[in-house]
Amino acid sequence: MLTVEQAAQRLGTGVRFIRRLVAERRIRFHKVGKYVRFDPADLTDYIRQARVEPIRPVLTYTKGESRYAA
Repeated sequence: MLTVEQAAQRLGTGVRFIRRLVAERRIRFHKVGKYVRFDPADLTDYIRQARVEPIRPVLTYTKGESRYAA
C-alpha cells in the first residue's frame, strides 16, 4: 500500500492533486484508520482509464502535400 506522497511521486504529480482525486472520488483508495492508502494496481488502472484515444487520423506533410496518415 502506498501513501499519498508515494502515489503522487508515482503519478508524477503533486500531493494536492492526489488529495483532490480522493475528495472527488476519481481514484480508488483505501482508508486505514484515518490514513488514505493506495494499491499500486489501482494507480495503474487509473492511468489506463485516463487514456484518451485520438479522434481523427494524424495529418502529415510530404513534399509540400498534406494528407492523413493511415
